[in-house]
Amino acid sequence: MLGVVTAAAAGLLLLLLLLRDRLFPFLWADLGAFVALAGASLRCRRRLSRRPAVTLLEVFQEHARRQPRRPLLLFQDKRHTYGDVEQLSSRAARVFSQRLGLQPGQTVAVFLPNEPTYVWTWLALAKLGCAMACLNYNVRGQALLHALAAARATFVLASTELQDALEEVLPDLQRDGIKVFYLSSTSPTPGVEALLPAIETASDEPLPGHYRAGITASSKAIYIYTSGTTGLPKAAVITEQKLMMVANLGRICGLRATDHIYTTLPLYHSAGLLIGVGGCLEVGATCVLRAKFSASQFWDDCRRYNVTVIQYVGELMRYLCNTPKRDNDQKHRVRLAVGNGLRAEVWKEFLQRFGPISIWEFYGATEGNAGFINYTGKIGAVGRANAFLKSFAPFELIKYNVEQDEPIRDERGFCIRVRPGETGLLVIKITKNTPFYGYAGDSKKTEKKILRDVLVKGDAFFNSGDLLMMDHEKFVYFQDRVGDTFRWKGENVATTEVEATLAMVNFIREVNVYGVSVPGCEGKCGMAAIRLKPGMSFEGENLYAFTRETLPSYAAPRFVRIQEALEITGTFKQCKGNLVREGFDPDIIKDPLFFRDEKMKSYVPMNADIYAAIQEAKLNL
Repeated sequence: MLGVVTAAAAGLLLLLLLLRDRLFPFLWADLGAFVALAGASLRCRRRLSRRPAVTLLEVFQEHARRQPRRPLLLFQDKRHTYGDVEQLSSRAARVFSQRLGLQPGQTVAVFLPNEPTYVWTWLALAKLGCAMACLNYNVRGQALLHALAAARATFVLASTELQDALEEVLPDLQRDGIKVFYLSSTSPTPGVEALLPAIETASDEPLPGHYRAGITASSKAIYIYTSGTTGLPKAAVITEQKLMMVANLGRICGLRATDHIYTTLPLYHSAGLLIGVGGCLEVGATCVLRAKFSASQFWDDCRRYNVTVIQYVGELMRYLCNTPKRDNDQKHRVRLAVGNGLRAEVWKEFLQRFGPISIWEFYGATEGNAGFINYTGKIGAVGRANAFLKSFAPFELIKYNVEQDEPIRDERGFCIRVRPGETGLLVIKITKNTPFYGYAGDSKKTEKKILRDVLVKGDAFFNSGDLLMMDHEKFVYFQDRVGDTFRWKGENVATTEVEATLAMVNFIREVNVYGVSVPGCEGKCGMAAIRLKPGMSFEGENLYAFTRETLPSYAAPRFVRIQEALEITGTFKQCKGNLVREGFDPDIIKDPLFFRDEKMKSYVPMNADIYAAIQEAKLNL
């Protein structure tokens, strides 16, 4: 009898395991991801609840005490250990305090390229209880002045490499009482002091604790400017709590103390500074820093510095795949890649060419209050919407009217959830676990990112501005930015989908799809700016045939513009604003222009007659 019962119990257990694998195939992965996230959250809250608070700075200092000789930064031929950076940042903090008169709570802007100076300056400011505003080193003129005003920065610490940009606005800065200093040995600008000689001779003794006595979880630590493709930059507020949570992303993805993480992304952006450098400060790892991304030198650097983890954005991976193939493409020690924006076709090509690297794609905005992590390696997905994580960070995908640029609401005035397989606007509930801190100095733009009365009266959600789709297995996929999606012939056209399709054309190296206004037509008409592969020419008939086979008629671009280089931001986001404004007027655009001619079944050269016919509504689009 006992044997029968035992056999029945074993059979039942086997059946439950089989049903689990069939009905809940991702149960353990989902649970593991939740435990990792919840553990990181508890760790951060426990640290920050102490008095005085234990912030990322104190975590770094503990690593510096325990492992002073371990390299923190590898840059060109220089090696900076944890002990080196701890001492140098203390010297800098002392000079900033004594020579500049910095006080806790003040904001200091850094205008620096990717170099070790950026890191020890950040830590020096943190030791004084000052917030750091991370200026994009590509910003000039009024945009630069706007960025400083948004964060209410009273000091600028700059590099002599950016002398021209600085001197262009220096009279305005002096008028506004903003003091400027170079972090260099000498100054090429009259009236601007060079601080490096004083820093090199200053004491490296630890600073008094009173500078950070008032630091809490909600203290402002950093301002990072949205790298948006249009408009003036907005200064996203990064608190000590958010800084520590983002720095823990690397740990969640598997970053270890023994790793060397290769960061070619700009440090003025959250990915490079908070995830790359911040991740190293969190776990005690080494950051291999490069001034600027180089596709041709990328893998040579990985071999030279024994890189085990790389950071990416989607376009960076595509650039790597576009380099000439080498026999040693898979001869490296890289085991893990962490980043965002990787398209499925590039993802597959990257793995096939460079080997079985574990890719952890994530989704999140600098100013956002939550995000996703693709912890299963599902190609093309940005994450999974499992029940455990959703209880921690509630979110919804809601119906969105692209033409009117607003959510669709029901008769009660509430937003409508989309079904699996449908594209919807991602909104994330603002809660104690997922707060939204907004933008410095711009309450109107902060309020604009909050969507209220979404599901019930009085609730509040962060409006991501992104359109996502969740499939029946609860994998989540990025579709497009709200401003990039346009409506044509009564249909929504997702620019990223069209770009991914056109990227498969053999003569196209890069492509940027956008919508342009056409007189007398509702919505916007599709247009593509493309960069040709070296040595190849534009083939109008072949492109027409390809788009006819692969794209719905409403999504196929009506106009094509050939450019020698596509305009991008420092984090490889494509800029569309100028392209949209210039439209398809051959008198304005000097680049080669082509029109999709249905009669000729080809993309034919654009001329004044075709343009006039479109303007007069004599040519049917």
